[in-house]
Amino acid sequence: MIQSLLIANRGEIACRIIRTARHMGVRTIAVYSDADAGALHVREADEAVHIGPSPARESYLVGDKIIAAARQTGAEAIHPGYGFLSENADFAQSVIDAGLIWVGPNPDSIRAMGLKDAAKARMIEAGVPVTPGYLGEDQSPERLRAEADAIGYPVLIKAVAGGGGKGMRRVESAAEFADGLLSCQREAASSFGDARVLIEKYILSPRHLEVQVFGDTHGNVVHLFERDCSLQRRHQKVIEEAPAPGMTPATRDAICAAAVRAAKAVDYVGAGTIEFIADASEGLRADRIWFMEMNTRLQVEHPVTEEITGVDLVEWQLLVASGEPLPRQQNELSINGWAMEARLYAENPSTGFLPSTGPLDHLVLPEEARVETGVEQGGAVSPFYDPMIAKLIVHAATRVAAIDRLWDATTDVEVWPVQTNAGFLGRLCSDPDFRSGAVDTGLIARRGDELTQPPETEPAALHAVAAALVSADEGAPWTAGSGFRLNGAARRTVRIVDQTGTVHAIDDVTPDDDLAEDEITLFALGEARSYRLWRPYGTASGAAADGAILSPMPGRIIAVDVAAGDVVTKGQKLVTLEAMKMEHSLTAPFDGTVADLSAASGGQVSEGTVLVRIARSDAA
Repeated sequence: MIQSLLIANRGEIACRIIRTARHMGVRTIAVYSDADAGALHVREADEAVHIGPSPARESYLVGDKIIAAARQTGAEAIHPGYGFLSENADFAQSVIDAGLIWVGPNPDSIRAMGLKDAAKARMIEAGVPVTPGYLGEDQSPERLRAEADAIGYPVLIKAVAGGGGKGMRRVESAAEFADGLLSCQREAASSFGDARVLIEKYILSPRHLEVQVFGDTHGNVVHLFERDCSLQRRHQKVIEEAPAPGMTPATRDAICAAAVRAAKAVDYVGAGTIEFIADASEGLRADRIWFMEMNTRLQVEHPVTEEITGVDLVEWQLLVASGEPLPRQQNELSINGWAMEARLYAENPSTGFLPSTGPLDHLVLPEEARVETGVEQGGAVSPFYDPMIAKLIVHAATRVAAIDRLWDATTDVEVWPVQTNAGFLGRLCSDPDFRSGAVDTGLIARRGDELTQPPETEPAALHAVAAALVSADEGAPWTAGSGFRLNGAARRTVRIVDQTGTVHAIDDVTPDDDLAEDEITLFALGEARSYRLWRPYGTASGAAADGAILSPMPGRIIAVDVAAGDVVTKGQKLVTLEAMKMEHSLTAPFDGTVADLSAASGGQVSEGTVLVRIARSDAA
């Protein structure tokens, strides 16, 4: 049995692996970058090794540093978690060549499933149904266009070496094909160093299903049933569940048997996931479910499988890597109840899901749910890595009960000043189609603002906030002539401003000295809103008001396209911000004049910083 384990990862998955290893009596070694020096996974491990600067390409993606850390600490084995080097066959081979145990499939299996075209060809040989499409070597635009025409539109162009939702383009018609192909090839070459693509029929009512498989070195392979990952945004999973709604026993038997055949076709050892695409226009039918790809690692959503089967998949990984046979045979596995997982991200749904990084001054996660996290209050969400705060996992006897528990969990989340998608997740749980099981991968996109825009704060709550804020600052601006009551406190019209720069005028406010605060943050239904007193622009506090353009996240100003006094029109670009390796153009919200400009090219700004203020052209 493995006695010491280095986890070549960070965040919640590192903490998850450490927890099971500790339970098994295995000594754990963490690795960390500069940004993660004080991270939770570093403190929870028995030992930790610094492996370099904050960027992943200089630390977590440098295999030689990982192996050196294992040798330095006497680790017997390396667990890659997910992401980073987890599906890198060359790294897996280097670990084995160094005399260490690789907690994962053998490198040949990773290679066999790593290229989508070769993997599909192998699946066809194994009798696994694959999506109708073109997998050929001829990559000329003319041949690819001809194959797309023959398949019939819409089609999906996919990078051969792609993954994680990158290198994919949906093409609706022949007229769009050339542009879609070039765009996909550029992204594929940039992200994977391989511009080759394949063409698939695009399924109009798609469900994303996957089957958890597990193999050992004794020739055994089992499945642990299916998961449904259809609730997605831009090909990224949002809520996962197990089992899949609407799955019949016959269809389950067919899809799970196909997954086992797929794993056996590549002599698979360890935890893996076979992903399928289903045409759900006529329900889940075995003849309308096709192989999509295999993930040769532990999945982010593995907890929902653990919840319905009672299996600790990380424990199985360590046992199998130690040479043990699978702890259970197929006839010893069964489904118990329903489980769901929601990914809690540091992002702002109302601004197009822009990442929100920074300190976690206030962090409360639900107590009535299984929470997998790698952060804590007082920590931070780093701009260098995936902005996941936690995974919220629930289990119940029925699907509806599981949805209700997930809703409870999302509404109990409190995070500040980092923005999160908790309210968005809660609104998803209330969506009638999701609750009924009528889900497909386009549901979130179809709902749009219904899901992304938070509800207005209750007037009574705003009134209480105004009373507290005005009590903290008796010099605050208020409407003169509001009057007062004999033997009573003055009643005022008070203006308060929230973190978006929106000003709220609250009438008939009586100061409440018992609640006096300079700034108040309200938490409700997973949303967080911060309020302070608004002052006329140009006073000492300079609070943002209507027309203020705020930085949506921390970043660097790379271009300023206006000057103070310029006349601008609605939609005109004002400032360009570089953040999270992307450029973001900030534009004028209406016609007006640049009344004030604080943004300077090259300057670093934090989230919420007022960059420009526009005065309306029709202002009195």
